[in-house]
Amino acid sequence: MPRYLLKRLAQTALTAWFTLTVVFVLLRLAPGDPAVNYAPPNPSSEQLEAVRHQFGLDQPVLGQYLTYLSHLVRGDVGDSFQFRQPALQVVLDRLPYTITLAVAAIVVTALLAIPLGVWMARRDNTAPELGANIATIVGQSMPDFWIGFVLLIVFAVNLGWVAPAGFTSAGSIVLPCLTIVILQVALISRLVRREMVNNLHAPYVTIARSRGVSERRLTWRYAFANSSIPVVTALGTRFAAMLNGVVIVEVVFKWPGVGELVVDALERRDFPLIQATVLVTVVLALLVQLGVDLLYPLMDPRVRLGKEALR
Repeated sequence: MPRYLLKRLAQTALTAWFTLTVVFVLLRLAPGDPAVNYAPPNPSSEQLEAVRHQFGLDQPVLGQYLTYLSHLVRGDVGDSFQFRQPALQVVLDRLPYTITLAVAAIVVTALLAIPLGVWMARRDNTAPELGANIATIVGQSMPDFWIGFVLLIVFAVNLGWVAPAGFTSAGSIVLPCLTIVILQVALISRLVRREMVNNLHAPYVTIARSRGVSERRLTWRYAFANSSIPVVTALGTRFAAMLNGVVIVEVVFKWPGVGELVVDALERRDFPLIQATVLVTVVLALLVQLGVDLLYPLMDPRVRLGKEALR
């Protein structure tokens, strides 16, 4: 297991490096001059050149990249152009908001989607199951920005139950969380239903039923236990995606998380801040995926992580 863990950590570091390199190159190839955003109004060529020199943008791209890597290995991702402070600290200040929203959304999703998917599987090919299936398809097809605007109009503008935007109280998380949950519940519940239907019709369940095992035990101890790995994988993947910034939701509700921060950084062409955001969110997402992989042997003894894991 330690060798497997080291191997996965090395893969995580390699993936993070590759992603950062791609982002670094794409930012430098994108049209436009970042110096224009940080120079005085109607700047002269000398003023623009001074800003480029201040930010190191007057160096060749390869030179900028090597300088970036040398600083990165020392834990320095550079200073934000607009905030004039370490970009990593700016991202870490916003990260708790995104993590809070992602954790709340994935917990509520699991609490709703798993029982709903199991219920649909137990009532497969019945009218109630058909109605629930149609509802999940509708929920899956609705864009999250549209759901967000509808919730804003109904609960914030018309009813006035919550603040329309920003983080002003604990209740501010309700609408952004609900916007994410509607889509995720639709996706996960359909997955749970499919896996449960397959397992409930499997021969081992038929044999267990013939031996008098209760339906409750068949459902949860047998069928759901064998359906749990793809479900946990899907929940982990969705959670990792949320950590990468539920950008649209954060912008719609002005949620002060990483997603809104990176949109602002893109508009201002704040290269260090964009790179710091990518670094933090990619590493977090990869670590979440690593954690999910390490759960497999604990969830199902049939799963093995290869010969190395057994040493």
